[in-house]
Amino acid sequence: MSPVQILAIVVGLGVTLVAVALFVRTIAGFVAKFRVGQPATGRTDDPLARTVTLLREFLGHTRMARKPLVAAAHWFVMLGFLLLTTTLATAYGQLFNPEFALPLIGHFPPYIWLAELFGWGTLFGIVALIIIRQRKHPRSLERRSRFWGSTFWQAYVVEFVILGVGLCIVLLRGLEFALGRATGAEWADFVHFPTTGWIGSFFDGMSTGTLETTIILVATVKILISMGWMVTIAVTPTMGVAWHRFLAFPNIWFKRHAEGRTSLAELQPIRVDGEVLDFENIEELDEDAALGVGKVEDFTWKGLLDFSTCTECGRCQEQCPAWNTEKPLSPKMLIMNLRNHHHAKAPWLLASEEAREAAGEGSAAGDGSAAARHNIPLSAVLEAQRELVGATEGDPTIPSGGAVIDPDVIWSCTTCGACVEQCPVDIEHVDTIVDLRRYQTLIESAFPSELGGLFKNLENKQNPWGMSARARMDWAKDLPFEVKMAGADVEDLDEVDYLFWVGCAGAYEDRAKKTTRAVAELLNTAGVSFAVLGDGETCTGDPARRAGNEFLFQMLAQQNVEVLNEVNATKIVVTCAHCFNTIKNEYPQLGGKYEVVHHTQLLNRLVREKKLTPVAKPDQADTSGVASTAESVTYHDPCYLGRHNGVYSPPRELLGALPGVEMREMPRSGEKSFCCGAGGARMWMEEKLGSRINVNRTEEALATGADRIAIGCPFCRVMLSDGLTQKQSEGAREEVEVVDVAQMLLAAVRRGQEGDTADSDVAPEPTPDPEPAPTS
Repeated sequence: MSPVQILAIVVGLGVTLVAVALFVRTIAGFVAKFRVGQPATGRTDDPLARTVTLLREFLGHTRMARKPLVAAAHWFVMLGFLLLTTTLATAYGQLFNPEFALPLIGHFPPYIWLAELFGWGTLFGIVALIIIRQRKHPRSLERRSRFWGSTFWQAYVVEFVILGVGLCIVLLRGLEFALGRATGAEWADFVHFPTTGWIGSFFDGMSTGTLETTIILVATVKILISMGWMVTIAVTPTMGVAWHRFLAFPNIWFKRHAEGRTSLAELQPIRVDGEVLDFENIEELDEDAALGVGKVEDFTWKGLLDFSTCTECGRCQEQCPAWNTEKPLSPKMLIMNLRNHHHAKAPWLLASEEAREAAGEGSAAGDGSAAARHNIPLSAVLEAQRELVGATEGDPTIPSGGAVIDPDVIWSCTTCGACVEQCPVDIEHVDTIVDLRRYQTLIESAFPSELGGLFKNLENKQNPWGMSARARMDWAKDLPFEVKMAGADVEDLDEVDYLFWVGCAGAYEDRAKKTTRAVAELLNTAGVSFAVLGDGETCTGDPARRAGNEFLFQMLAQQNVEVLNEVNATKIVVTCAHCFNTIKNEYPQLGGKYEVVHHTQLLNRLVREKKLTPVAKPDQADTSGVASTAESVTYHDPCYLGRHNGVYSPPRELLGALPGVEMREMPRSGEKSFCCGAGGARMWMEEKLGSRINVNRTEEALATGADRIAIGCPFCRVMLSDGLTQKQSEGAREEVEVVDVAQMLLAAVRRGQEGDTADSDVAPEPTPDPEPAPTS
């Protein structure tokens, strides 16, 4: 062996031993850190389905497909990282013998072709990703960049490593070809080197010894780059841009739904020690038990795994309505802050109770060595003193500074789910935020002042507006047909096709009443029998639950489930996307399982079945009363209908069936639809920070030039109507209206039905119902 070869072997193997040892230690550290979290139930059921989901998302890149160019480039880089580990094994062999080939595989052409395909694919893929990162860099786009707040040095290290390894792979292939040609090897042809043989031509004329030495040096460089990367990530466990390539696999496998549905729709109930909290026996609860999350160790182990899996790609931030309207919430940076806090506090969490007490007392007394004596870094002691949610500007009484998360961050969230929908590694941001809200609401009583009135109205009057239950049927006054009441006109709901869940907005809010009346008339026209609960209906509890008041949600929900079960409700139609989601997905947690359809789904089915026939063009339609239509329309996807429940097509099919009506999509639609700003109980909170979400969305709708902004949720209607009012005061077209899809269908159907009842369908004068907190 030459001195160069001996040095290469010593350096290559020495660095590898250090890298592997550090890497194994960090993996063990991850396991220990995740184990400090609370139990997470239901994460290991149906392992076969979970494995299929993992393979589908991994090999199919289904979560990445929303950005096709990025997805293609990342697919090659990702699979190249796995498949090209064989080239790293070859590099180790080449330290000892430059002509080394893997046993059994050797120079087998299919393997060679695959290696070259992914070698070049990795190289071109990482170049594409580097270009994309630079084009989207915050230096030019500022907050509009999805990489704003990401840790750039870490990204650059990863990009350099992949680029360097890719170059080494194709260079080694070329050198192998040149060495084979020089030694007369039978495999040194373009069948075995179809895309790298041309590189070998640059080394023509070099001696065999020189080629062998060059191969050893390039193989050493490849090993040093790979092991240097391993050392870097081993000593930086918060390096999500690197660690996600290991942690994403378990994070996807342990996602909420084994079959692969996005972790949205239903919120999880509060659990204590893995068991669902029974609020009826809450007095028996241990006084130290956390309701929600007050400390990082109160998160489940899955939540802690989420934090470390974040790759800082910023897709969540790019879609977040709060971030896009200059608010402090960035889902990405929230997760990053929680991740960094978790890892910084971990030595404290993993220490014994005695060691923590001694270190804490020593730190309070100004003895910085007390922590060291108990093998706890002083930084971990200081981190343990930080509040999880609170003032982040810095508290002079706390050496470590202020809290980890500012309250404005968690209360800016609309729970729209855009972050979860976009995340390629299935992080559950909404669950994290709601758990933080729960602790602030139930334990600290630290919630926005406007929510105090909401909670009071829900507790005393069972609706957000604080209206009397006697007014719940005012929407049905003067209708030309009977609206049956469950329990009075209908003893058992088996006697009718559907229970029509009107909802609080549909009963009390003037604009939403028009939707309620339109749906009732359409069902009556189609011959679909239905009944309502009237004053037996109360708020589903959606705003309470998403505001963190789980106790109030449980009270309202259990009351509703009891009523629904008493009247034997099985099939329910709802007009509110929030009611739809709560009854369909969350009431089963309390023993209420029903077949729930949104009114756009049912109406679309009735049109398909010819039970409703839209025949009138806009200039012929009967728009008296609650009906309204126009020649052009754009549709706004309610978050709790679209992203949370995947209902995108029925409303669009309905609008597409209207004669003479042109559908104009907004740029942000479907899965990428922008929120109206009302979700997460934000409808009852003043929007004090940044610009208004509803105005942002209204501007996008107006830019389509459509005469109608169609919605499928009363929350969206309130927000976009208020946004439209503001824009019209600034000069926007007065003829534009915000209407429900049902109102447009009704206008087209009326003229085609026998026994037209338009004259008697005029809505009564609205009563001066109080509105939610100001939204415009």
